[in-house]
Amino acid sequence: MPLDPILIVELAALGLGTGFLAGLLGIGGGMLMVPFITFILGARGVEAELAVKMAIATSMATIIFTSISSVRAHHKRGAVRWDIVKGLAPGIVIGSAIASLGIFALLKGSWLALFFAAFVGFSATQMLLDKKPKPTRTLPGTPGLVGAGSVIGMLSGLVGAGGGFVSVPFMTWCNVTIHNAVATSAALGFPIALANAVGYVIAGQGLKDLPPGSFGYIYLPALLVIAVFSVLMAPVGVKAAHALPVKSLKRVFAVLLYLLASYMLYKGITA
Repeated sequence: MPLDPILIVELAALGLGTGFLAGLLGIGGGMLMVPFITFILGARGVEAELAVKMAIATSMATIIFTSISSVRAHHKRGAVRWDIVKGLAPGIVIGSAIASLGIFALLKGSWLALFFAAFVGFSATQMLLDKKPKPTRTLPGTPGLVGAGSVIGMLSGLVGAGGGFVSVPFMTWCNVTIHNAVATSAALGFPIALANAVGYVIAGQGLKDLPPGSFGYIYLPALLVIAVFSVLMAPVGVKAAHALPVKSLKRVFAVLLYLLASYMLYKGITA
């Protein structure tokens, strides 16, 4: 699969969009990347089942770089709750390993596409509802944080997202302010992405029919182009997060997520 100029332009545009969203909403961009990478790979002859898995793995790998750029910008503003990162990180590594080395390798790409569609649809609904937590609720202790981190890492590994759609609602549910939750979610994206990416590489060794440029399930050309442009755009998203009405933007983004979930539902049914 040659890296033609049209492919580079497509991946660059995707990188700019996901980088901006990573900074704006504390997400790694996987919700946006996976459907588009699935389409890009499928249009270039990659079998549907494999395209879904490679899209999820490649999306997750790009988050390693996006999260670094995004969290640096948030940290400069003093918005990252590093105590929460420390509490959730061990569970995240455990959950990521279970997902990328076990469940991901065993499930068919069609089932992963259906799970992705359901998860994205649920996340979009939660964004639209924007429920307020009880004012007395606080973060759980260490065992609770490890358990929550495991769920975040595992779900992220199955859908190729940085965990923001689980971690941000979880933190705001525990009365962490939205700006702190978004910034902390960006920091959590790094251990989520790194642990899962290692698992995808190991799980994908020896597979047949992988396109040229693949490293396990990860498609390296897409990783390179998307990472470069997403890193450039993430600080712009961070700046916008502190200046724009995020609640209104979330509603618009939720509508986009419903459309992407519908596409992945179609891919899952027809794969």
